[in-house]
Amino acid sequence: MPKLSVTVITLNEAEHLEAALESVRWADEIIVVDSGSTDGTVDLARRFTDKVIVRDWPGYAAQKEFAASQATHDWILSIDADERVSDGLAAEIRDILAREPAEAAFRMPRMTRHFGKWLRTTDAYPDYQTRLYDRRRARWKPLDVHESVTAREGPVGTLRHDLLHEGDDDIEARKAKLRHYAHLSAGEMKRRGRRGGTLALLLHPPAAFLRSYVLRRGFMDGAAGFRVSALQAYYVYLKFAYLRRD
Repeated sequence: MPKLSVTVITLNEAEHLEAALESVRWADEIIVVDSGSTDGTVDLARRFTDKVIVRDWPGYAAQKEFAASQATHDWILSIDADERVSDGLAAEIRDILAREPAEAAFRMPRMTRHFGKWLRTTDAYPDYQTRLYDRRRARWKPLDVHESVTAREGPVGTLRHDLLHEGDDDIEARKAKLRHYAHLSAGEMKRRGRRGGTLALLLHPPAAFLRSYVLRRGFMDGAAGFRVSALQAYYVYLKFAYLRRD
């Protein structure tokens, strides 16, 4: 049975990290790569593992790829500090590894708690994330934002149980994050040759809201579903506005 290394990248995540690491205590190894925290994150991480590395920030994908390179084992589970592995997902991962999987990687649904409510609607769910992978046959794509694992050899399987994600309760904090990600996304789009125009700026944001709130049933989650759908439209607007401006 292959052994499993869990990797986590951090920067000032003391508020969330303990719950994340507690959820993966069952793994064979935990590796934390920090990029200069000042809030006690590193000391907290060392309560769970002696493999805590502090290094400068090279970007999301590069930091996660580095973390994987420091692992003892080839099978990697990458989680963020504000994520938790549910009991069902932990059992499913152990069962998968027990059969020596032919797949190079596995994606899993991620369920986020936004504004105090776990959402199984809107664009927030199922929000599939490829996080369990064999580093010999898969790696992180070098993107500035929305980094993901891509398989080089072998298929990608799908797990059933949820990865749990702690979202934002504060709208202003969420908007600040979305502005940051929108800048990165616009830069990525520009490098791929995408150009922003007035029509895209007018059409894409309302389409994003309708998809999230109506087609993906955000209306069933009341105020939380409306806020998440509206913020998705805000993010899409910013992304195309930054692309047009820059």
